[in-house]
Amino acid sequence: MDKLEIIGGSPLSGQVRISGAKNAALPILTASLLADSPVILENIPHLNDVTTTVKLLRWVGAGITFHDGVQLEVDPSGISRFEAPYELVKTMRASVLVLGPLLSRYGQADVSLPGGCAIGARPVNIHVNGLRSMGADVTIDNGYIRARAKQLRGSRLVLDTVTVTGTENLIMAAVLAKGESVIENAAKEPEIVDLVEVLSKMGAVIEGAGTEKIRIQGVESLKGIEHSILPDRIESSTFLVAAAITGGCITIKRTRTEHLKAVLDKLNEAGGKITTGNDWVKLDMSGQRPQAVDIITAPYPGFPTDMQAQFCALNSVASGNAKITETIFENRFQHALELQRLGADIIIDGNTAISCGVRRLKGAPVMATDLRASASLVLAGLAAEGTTTVDRIYHIDRGYECIEEKLSQLGAEIRRLPS
Repeated sequence: MDKLEIIGGSPLSGQVRISGAKNAALPILTASLLADSPVILENIPHLNDVTTTVKLLRWVGAGITFHDGVQLEVDPSGISRFEAPYELVKTMRASVLVLGPLLSRYGQADVSLPGGCAIGARPVNIHVNGLRSMGADVTIDNGYIRARAKQLRGSRLVLDTVTVTGTENLIMAAVLAKGESVIENAAKEPEIVDLVEVLSKMGAVIEGAGTEKIRIQGVESLKGIEHSILPDRIESSTFLVAAAITGGCITIKRTRTEHLKAVLDKLNEAGGKITTGNDWVKLDMSGQRPQAVDIITAPYPGFPTDMQAQFCALNSVASGNAKITETIFENRFQHALELQRLGADIIIDGNTAISCGVRRLKGAPVMATDLRASASLVLAGLAAEGTTTVDRIYHIDRGYECIEEKLSQLGAEIRRLPS
């Protein structure tokens, strides 16, 4: 199991290119199961979660071909299995996204209850109840969701809570259902809009992506297409925080500024000078210490829960006191205990982290507990005096492509070591 060693204290500077979005790539890969001919995808990030999804697609019988290292082709014509076994999905909650496509196109799906980050309950009841409303026979047996339906039928689906994977799964189930489906209280994330763009290219009839009501008219079949995955807004935001926490100046390239507004507003509040173009953002801290910022996480377009840990690290070295309130997941402050090992002054009160910024953290061994927590520890290590080692970085490899190489390009002293 690898770890990262970071010698902190140097401001970051330079340019970095943003990879394709993990949270768009995973549902789009599973959506390829709905097509009747090959789907070709570009800007697929090289991440452990993508590798796991590709293994799962191969397991069910899809043909996978890489073209010149820049395109991934999924040929669904050979699909002969309709199961996602525990051995393949235990590390990744997004594996549940094969449920909707397999059931909708093939009438059956046995999907192991998924694993992933230990950040609190992410129940599958919304997926299950939605499929039942569409006429599926769904049971949960021996750790598997087992679903059967000769043909799903359109239905009005009112989601109890806003859920990204739930919205995505039900969209993919509805595109081949008989009749019209309406999803209310739908998630609005850009990754859902990207998925809908892919499905629409394939021939699906969908209205309202990016709003709380999505209307889907079922069609008989979907065709293969080509598509480029949108840039990762969480990677974009993480690198901008890396510049802010080190007092640096960087430019991120190949991003979408319209997806970063909530984060850019907080970075501006923290004292960063921000300039933007069509596909780039520059943040300049001019060597200054950031100002502490209060944050309340919320579904998109609010402040993303996936950036809460990184801003917790920022606040730990910022001037002043601040509160971060987590409203999405109930167990997402495990990184705070590790930041305390570096000298952070953080108190956890229920779903709120209260920080009193210190001028300098001090390097120490720390351990990652989930994907975004691992990113926050890397950022803290960049700002700390001395050497920080971040263990269990398999978490970070699930969501950040070549993070140590990209940070090195910006002047960070960081290297990967075997444990």
